[in-house]
Amino acid sequence: MVDKEQAEERRAFWAWAAIEIFRHTGIRIEELQELSHHSIISYRLPSGDVVPLLQIAPSKTDQERLILISPELADVLSAVISRVRDSTGRVPLIPSYDLHEKTWNSPMPLLFQWSISHERRPVSGSMIRKALDETLRASGITDSSGHPLLFQPHDFRRMFITEAILNGLPPHIAQVIAGHRNINTTMGYAAIYPVDALEAHRAFIARRRDLRPAEEYRAVTAEEWQEFLSHFERRKLALGECGRAYGTDCIHEHACVRCPVLIVALDEKPRLEEIRDNLKDRIAEAERERWFGEVEGLSTSLAAAEDKIAQIEAQQEKKQSPIFLGLPSLSQLTARNSEATE
Repeated sequence: MVDKEQAEERRAFWAWAAIEIFRHTGIRIEELQELSHHSIISYRLPSGDVVPLLQIAPSKTDQERLILISPELADVLSAVISRVRDSTGRVPLIPSYDLHEKTWNSPMPLLFQWSISHERRPVSGSMIRKALDETLRASGITDSSGHPLLFQPHDFRRMFITEAILNGLPPHIAQVIAGHRNINTTMGYAAIYPVDALEAHRAFIARRRDLRPAEEYRAVTAEEWQEFLSHFERRKLALGECGRAYGTDCIHEHACVRCPVLIVALDEKPRLEEIRDNLKDRIAEAERERWFGEVEGLSTSLAAAEDKIAQIEAQQEKKQSPIFLGLPSLSQLTARNSEATE
C-alpha cells in the first residue's frame, strides 16, 4: 500500500513532469499519454552532430511530427525514464486504452506509467488534470479577482505557440511544430495583436537592413540602370531567350542548342527541326570520314536539340489539352441552393 505522503509525492512528480513537457512542446494531453521510450530518437546532422528529437504521435486532425528536445526538456525526460525503469533497467511494456478509437493499444514502454497495487498502469488523463489542479492550488497563484488560478492542459499549448511566435519563430514553422494542417489554426492559438505584428515586422526589417551592406541601399546610377536593362537585351537569341542570371557571362561559348538555360520560343520548333536534321547529316558524314571526335560532339548537340523539341511539343500539348476544373460536391450544391432560397 502507498501511504498518503507517498501518494502526494507521486502526484506532485507527475504534475511537474506534465507541466514541463507541456510548456516545452505544446503537445496535447492525448499525445503526452502516448509518449514512450521509442518516442525519443536521434538525428545526425551533415556536420556530424547528433540532435535528440521527440516523435509525437498524431491526435485529432494533427499530424505526426518531430520536436527538438531542448536541454531543459531532456532533463525532464531523463527524470521520467529514471523513475519508471524496473529492476532490470528497462521501461516496462504496458497496454493502454484509446478513448477516441475505443480500442486497446499494443503494449508499449509508455513514459507516463506508475504502479498501482503492484500492477503497472498508464497515468490517466483525469489523474494528470487532478494533479495539475492540486499543484496550482498549492502554489497560491491567483487571478485578478483573487480566485485560485487553474490551467487546463490545453492552455499550455496556447502559451507555447504564443511565446514561440512572439519570440520570432515564423508562423509556418510554428504550424509544423504544433502539427496543424492549416496555419489559420495556429494563428488562432497565438494571442497576437495588430500592434505586436506591426512592431515585430518593423523590427524584422530593421534587423535585415543591419545585416545588409549599406552600399546596397544607395540610389542606383544611370549607368548601372542602363547596364541592367541592356543585360536583358543581350539575352535575346535566335532560338528564344537565355535564362542565365544577371551579371553572369555565357559559360557554354554560345553553344545555345546544348545549353540547359536556353528558353526556346514555341514558334522556333521548325528551326530546331532543321538544326536536328542538319546534325544527323553531319554525323553521317563524320562517320563516313571516320571523324570520331566530330561524331561525339555532334551527337551531344543532337541529343540536346531533340530534348528541346520534346519540351516544345509538351508545352504545345499542354496548351491545347482541356483543363479539368472539377465538379462541385453534393454539399457545395446544397449550400448554394440554400443560400439562393434565403
